[in-house]
Amino acid sequence: MIRHYTLHDIVPYINWAYFYHAWRTTKEKSPELHSDAQHLLTEMAEHIQTHAIVELFAANSDGEDILLIENGKRLPMLRQQHGEECLCWADFIWPVGSGKTDTIGLFATSVDEQMVSNDHVDEYHHLLSQTLADRLAEATAERIHEEVRKKIWGYSPHERLRIDDLFKEKYTGRRPAIGYPSLPDQSINFIIDEIIDMKRIGITLTESGAMRPHASTSGLLFAHPKARHFSIGKIGNDQLHDYARRRGLPVDTMRRFLDV
Repeated sequence: MIRHYTLHDIVPYINWAYFYHAWRTTKEKSPELHSDAQHLLTEMAEHIQTHAIVELFAANSDGEDILLIENGKRLPMLRQQHGEECLCWADFIWPVGSGKTDTIGLFATSVDEQMVSNDHVDEYHHLLSQTLADRLAEATAERIHEEVRKKIWGYSPHERLRIDDLFKEKYTGRRPAIGYPSLPDQSINFIIDEIIDMKRIGITLTESGAMRPHASTSGLLFAHPKARHFSIGKIGNDQLHDYARRRGLPVDTMRRFLDV
C-alpha cells in the first residue's frame, strides 16, 4: 500500500525536539531558526510531497529469524548478548510450531528529493532544508504507523492519542527503523527492498544499503503489546558468524556492514 501526503498532512507530526537537537539548540534559544523553518515549510507546501509504502505479511519466528509465510523470505534478527532479558525482535512474533500465525509490517518513507536540492543561496538554507526533510520523513513514518494501527492493520481501531502521546510511544506495538540500536545492520534494507520494492516511492539503495534520498526511513512494524525498543550492544564473534550464516553472506562482508 502506498500513500502520498501533502506537507499540510505531515507537518503536525513533526517532532520538533529532534529538529532542534540536530542544530544543537532549542526553540527558545533560536527564535530566528524557528521562524526560518516555518517560512520554508510554507514555501514548500504547494510543491513538495512525502511518500510512504507499507505492506503486511503473515509471519512466524524461526529461532532468531522472522519468516514471511507467503513468500518464504527471512528477516534475520540479532539478539542482545548482555543484560537480563537478551531481547530479539523475533521474540515478539509467534514461533513456528506454536499453531498460531502472526503478522509483521514492513515500511519505508521518503520526501521529494528536490526539497534538498543545491539550488539554495547559501549553506545555511541547504542545511535547513535537509534537517526539515529528515524530520518530514520521520513524521511520515509516524503518520503511516498511526494509520496502520487504526485502519490498515486495524489492531488498535479505537486508539485516540494526541501527537505528543505518539512521540512518547503510548500506542500498542513498536516501529523499529533500520539503523536503530536494535536493528544496526543497514544491509537489511536490501531484504526489505526485495520484498516491498522501495523504488515505488523513489527510494534507491547504495552499495552499503543506505537510502537515497537521504531523507528516508525504513523498518519493521510490530503489534505485540510488550514490544519495546532495546540496544543490541556488543556483537560477539560467535554471534557474528551465526548472523553471517543466516544472512548468507561472508563473515568479512557482515563485519563491514555491522562495523565490528
